[in-house]
Amino acid sequence: MDAILEKTMDLIRVAFGEDLQDAGDVTSDAIFEAEQDHYFLVAKQDGVLCGTKLFAGSFHYIDVNCRVNFNFKDGDRLCSGDRVAEVTGPIRSLLTAERVALNFIAHLSGIATLTRRYVDAAASGGSTRILDTRKTLAGLRLLQKYAVKCGGGTNHRMGLYDMVMIKDNHIDGAGGIGRAVEKVRKRWGNRFKIEVETRNLVEVKEALANGVDVIMLDNMDLGEMRQAVAAIGGRAKTEASGNMTIERIPEVAQTGVDYISVGALTHSVPAFDFSFRKNS
Repeated sequence: MDAILEKTMDLIRVAFGEDLQDAGDVTSDAIFEAEQDHYFLVAKQDGVLCGTKLFAGSFHYIDVNCRVNFNFKDGDRLCSGDRVAEVTGPIRSLLTAERVALNFIAHLSGIATLTRRYVDAAASGGSTRILDTRKTLAGLRLLQKYAVKCGGGTNHRMGLYDMVMIKDNHIDGAGGIGRAVEKVRKRWGNRFKIEVETRNLVEVKEALANGVDVIMLDNMDLGEMRQAVAAIGGRAKTEASGNMTIERIPEVAQTGVDYISVGALTHSVPAFDFSFRKNS
């Protein structure tokens, strides 16, 4: 959480740096002086809230006299029409901070909301979990993955540094799964968990024979997934990957895989629809 808070302040500084430059908010600064006002953050769709610290922090960065009171917390479900927060303070400051604050909370709530849809769709598979990927925007990974957790999803590896992922290019370059795993263990021993991407049942059995921790079933059809899960028999965790649309999730979950990874949670998520207005 400390890393997320630190990243939050870094991003807020960057956002206002590009929005204000040297001249500041030339519109609000010209029209208003010290007038006080209050606005409401209102949900315009159903979903999951995420990004409250970024939203509040944006107003506080511009003016410590701004007050933000939330009626919900990160991870809470929202209904269209919910009055999510009230923001009070100098109107000039409120309008200067408005867009940056909305950009952050709309993006992260969009991720949390989409994740929850995938998690709910996977519920038919019992314990199948929805994973995120590294398909994130530079500088936003920690927060985007935090939003996935707020939506009920599970974080995969944070980066290249915290888990071994042997993918098709590694396998082809090394001369096979066994050779790639051997080199990893020679270098790192048991320091990192090892996941191997497999493209067919032959590769699944090779990965299993090498005692890896997770076997990815990449772009397999449902029949192949069922056969792979049965062959693995709980001796390694299984992850389904490749073109995992929301429509496919229930049937993929029912194959018995432990995880389904979904790049769309972070790389193509729609923003959550909020309004920021005086009357709600």
